[in-house]
Amino acid sequence: MSLLILLRHGQSQWNLENRFTGWVDVPLSELGEREAVAAGAKIKSIKIDIAYTSVLKRANETLRLALEAAGIKGIPIIRDVALNERHYGELQGLNKEETAQKFGAEQVHIWRRSYDIAPPAGESLKDTAARTLPYFKKVIVPELETGKNILIAAHGNSLRSVVMEIEKLTPEQILKVEIPTGVPIVYEFDSNLSLLSKKIL
Repeated sequence: MSLLILLRHGQSQWNLENRFTGWVDVPLSELGEREAVAAGAKIKSIKIDIAYTSVLKRANETLRLALEAAGIKGIPIIRDVALNERHYGELQGLNKEETAQKFGAEQVHIWRRSYDIAPPAGESLKDTAARTLPYFKKVIVPELETGKNILIAAHGNSLRSVVMEIEKLTPEQILKVEIPTGVPIVYEFDSNLSLLSKKIL
């Protein structure tokens, strides 16, 4: 039996300012730091063997604060660009309301909520999954197969890719899935990696 905990980073400064963030390396807001600490308190009773995160500081800081709050020390922490947030291309840094005024609300909605239409010079959710899932299957799944408990601290869209794979969701279904900041999602698997349960802490 193994556990996989997915944790979206706490609120970032640009989440707070309603900006498209993507790969821009912005820090957590004060609320985001509190969310990370609260997440750590929720996973305190779980033995975690390995943690994975992106190379972006908001995910790294969330992981650090959560592990500290959970009293977890000395576990391997592996960082990889494959777990980075979706790249928003030319939208990065723009305020979401201003972007809607510039490109039209309908166009921005399509970029944000379609599965396979990317913003200018950016990634769609499909593109993000094409980067995240091979890494998940090659690197993380084999560790789960050995019975290890794993924590992934990453981003809304990279984690949605993983959720889509685990829960066998269609592109239409995954578009309706929202992953809140700082809330641990725990999947339990049997020895064959069949999904036994899902809990939102």
